[in-house]
Amino acid sequence: MEKFDYIIVGAGTAGCVLANRLSANPAHRVLLIESGGKDDYFWIDIPVGYLYTINNPRCDWCFKTDAEPGLNNRQIGYARGKGLGGSSSINAMIYMRGQRSDFDQWAALGNRGWGWDDVLPVFKASENYQHGADEFHGDQGELRVEERRVNWEILDAWQDAAEEMGIPRIKEFNTGDNFGCAYFQMNQRKGVRWSASKAFLRPIEHRPNLTVMTNTHVQKLALQANEHGPRATGVWITKGGDAPSLVTATREVILAAGAVASPQILQLSGIGEAGLMQQLGAAPVIDLPGVGHNLQDHLQIRTIYKVSNTTTLNPRVNSLVGKAMMGLEYLLFKTGPLTMPPSQLGAFAKSDEAQPTPNMEWHVQPLSLDQFGSPLHSFNAITPSVCNLRPASRGAITAQSLDPLMAPKINLNYLSSPEDEAVALAG
Repeated sequence: MEKFDYIIVGAGTAGCVLANRLSANPAHRVLLIESGGKDDYFWIDIPVGYLYTINNPRCDWCFKTDAEPGLNNRQIGYARGKGLGGSSSINAMIYMRGQRSDFDQWAALGNRGWGWDDVLPVFKASENYQHGADEFHGDQGELRVEERRVNWEILDAWQDAAEEMGIPRIKEFNTGDNFGCAYFQMNQRKGVRWSASKAFLRPIEHRPNLTVMTNTHVQKLALQANEHGPRATGVWITKGGDAPSLVTATREVILAAGAVASPQILQLSGIGEAGLMQQLGAAPVIDLPGVGHNLQDHLQIRTIYKVSNTTTLNPRVNSLVGKAMMGLEYLLFKTGPLTMPPSQLGAFAKSDEAQPTPNMEWHVQPLSLDQFGSPLHSFNAITPSVCNLRPASRGAITAQSLDPLMAPKINLNYLSSPEDEAVALAG
C-alpha cells in the first residue's frame, strides 16, 4: 500500500494546478491520478485540431446526454477531456474569466474571498500575458494568454453588424465588464495550444515528490469513521484490468475529476442519495441527496449562414492546395488558420432590458459543419452560436452501476424552464 500526503483525483485544469502548487513544498508527497492517458496526440497541440479531438475516443470520453425532452428527445454529445490536461487539452482555448458581477454575487451569498477584487490578483498571478502586465493582466505566471494570429474579413463584418445593433466594439472581455463584441484572448503560446498540462504540470513533472499515474481509474474513495464522521483517507484504484489496490493520504484526498466524474465517484463511494446507493448496491455512508444534482450548463444554439463575396475556412480545408498552404504557413510562422480556436469572435448582450448584466454570449466561427468529427461544408459559411449564461434549467449526474468505467447518466434538462426558452428565442 502506497502512502502520500496528498492524493489528487483528476489531472484536468484544477488537478494540474494543484499538483504544481502542492508539490512546490518538497516535504509534501503528492500523487496525481488521471484516468486517461498522456496528452501526446498530434492534434492536441495544433489549435484547429479541436476538430479532430472532440468526439475522438483517444482524448474525449465522448459522453452523451440522456434524451432531452426540450430538444425533441435528442441525445447531445457532451465532450470531456480524456488525458493529462483534461478538457483544457481539447477545449476552445478561450481565456475568459467571467463578469465582475458574478463573482461579487457569490461573495454576497457568503462565499468570502470570491469577490472580483479577491480573485483578480489570483488570475494575474497565474497569467503570462503576451503584451505584458497591466491593470487586468499579469506576465509572471504559467498560463500563457495571447491574441489571435489570423484574420477573417467575415468576422470583422459580423463585429460591424453587432455594433449597428447596439452591441459596442470593445478591446477585450477580461476587465470585469463583458458587454460588447471583441476577439477572444486565447491560451496559446506562439500558435500552440497551451493547456493546463503544459502550463502547470510539464515544468514540474520531474519533482521527486510528485507521482503521476495515467490510465488509472479511481473506483471509490476509502472512507474511515472518526468522531467527526467519515473522512476520506485514500482511494481504491484499478489499472489495466488489475485487481483494485489502495493508496492512502495522510493529509487530504482532493476530488478534481470534473463535473461528471466527481459526483459519480462520490456516489460509488456511498456518498449521495441513500436510495440511489441502495439501488447501485453500494453501502450508504453519507445520505447527501444533493450529490450530482443542480447540474446546469450553457446550451449552445448553433446557426449556420451561407456567405458570399468573401472566404471562410470551409473551401481552404476542402482543397488540397489550401491544406498545403495552411500547413506550410503554420510550419514556418505558426500563423494562419491552423492557429484558430473554435471561435475567434464573441459578443455579450442582454436578452431584455430587465437583465442587470449580459446573460447571452455569442461565439462566431468562420466555418460550418454538421457536427464535430464530420467534414466542413463545401460552401462558404459562418456559424454564430448563442448561449444562455444564467440558465434556470437544472439536471443531474447519476451513476448507473458500481463499475467506474461505465458512463453515468447525464441529464441536463435543457430548455425545461420558460425563462430559458425566452432567452433562446431572444438570441
